[in-house]
Amino acid sequence: MAEITTTISATIESLLELKKYNSLKDILTTIQPIDIALILEEMPIQKVALIFRLLPKELAAEVFVEMENDSREALIKSFSDNELKEIIDELYLDDAVDLVEEMPASVVRRILAQADPDTRRLINEMLKYPEDSAGSVMTTEFVDLLPDMTAADAILRIRRTGVDKETINVCYVIDGKRKLIGAVSIRAIILASEDAVIEEIMDENILSVTTQEDQETVAQMFAKYNFTVMPVVDAENRLVGIVTVDDAIDIIQEEATEDISKMAGVTPSDKPYLKLSVFEIWKSRIPWLMALMLSATLTSIILTSFEGALLVVPVLTAYIPMLMGTGGNSGSQASVTVTRGLSLSEIEFSDLASVLWKEVRVSVLCGASLAIVNFLKLLLIDRLEATVALTICVTLIFVVFFAKLVGALIPMLAEKFGFDPAVMASPFITTIVDALSLLIYFGVAKTVLGI
Repeated sequence: MAEITTTISATIESLLELKKYNSLKDILTTIQPIDIALILEEMPIQKVALIFRLLPKELAAEVFVEMENDSREALIKSFSDNELKEIIDELYLDDAVDLVEEMPASVVRRILAQADPDTRRLINEMLKYPEDSAGSVMTTEFVDLLPDMTAADAILRIRRTGVDKETINVCYVIDGKRKLIGAVSIRAIILASEDAVIEEIMDENILSVTTQEDQETVAQMFAKYNFTVMPVVDAENRLVGIVTVDDAIDIIQEEATEDISKMAGVTPSDKPYLKLSVFEIWKSRIPWLMALMLSATLTSIILTSFEGALLVVPVLTAYIPMLMGTGGNSGSQASVTVTRGLSLSEIEFSDLASVLWKEVRVSVLCGASLAIVNFLKLLLIDRLEATVALTICVTLIFVVFFAKLVGALIPMLAEKFGFDPAVMASPFITTIVDALSLLIYFGVAKTVLGI
């Protein structure tokens, strides 16, 4: 795929140089908007602006939506007011709202100045919804029908109004007060007789979300029920917008990226890696590294307090990294599994006892397996005394046991008290488990070896 994109990009560059604009336009209209956007990302803004002017208005708007923020900002600055207005007029409302949210204030003022009054009013209304809510990602461009319409009336309305709607595959039925009462697919309308009443063929059992619903919950509903579109209602069940499956996919990708970043101890960024400056990467990483470094001083304090024991049996020191590493890995396994379950709503806080009981059994099996293999290795390869080997292996069992409990417990407590479970995953759990590993190690050593 990369080779094909490179070839197309070279062809476009060549046609630009030869000024064969008609041929270039013919090629561009056969390429998907996302692929055009990727090709334009590698070109200087002067060429991008020229190519953009060759695209049909609808295709230009679709490509514009797929471009990175800095490229869109540069392109807007190169547009005349008329060109900018044409693009804004072709954008779906949710895309226009995203654009306003992501651009700097000076660019936003110019965008709003070129938007028509109705669009500007709708953008301002949607910007009032909380960030990451269903209201902030919905579009108001949908087809609504009345229950007493016939199938023929519905088809006529769809033909008249559907051209500017984001989707016509599902139409929503509302009453006189705009309350949502049903949904009907375009397939059902077309297959019904012309005089069939919408109220008779609509589905009354429909799921909807409120404008205040978290966008991640909305995306999960798409995955769970295989929806292509979801109605959004206000507190009085009045239909105010829809969320489409392409928006749900974007939300899932955004949330997954954010969780992965947090679990790795990095502040999430909406820019691609190669677009980030060294300073921006430093700024996203250093707070976490600083916090984890300071929290790791607890480990140093524990080691210092047991310095005498290490002097008596110095060989114990060599196995500290193995115990801490195994504990950290065990805790991370549990925390990642539980965090994923929480994010997919497979686990709730009420399941805490079940989760902990399952992790107890898993930890016993894992700890025993690791201890047996390690005991044989310590005796046969490392040639340690049986009591020292026993100390290390008993510690290993307890470390795995407590690490998995901590790894499962902390994300669930974080969720219960309103924190992001991903933040409490690998980095902090590893630090906690490291300290526990040392305390357990020296406790077992004191008991078994009498030091």
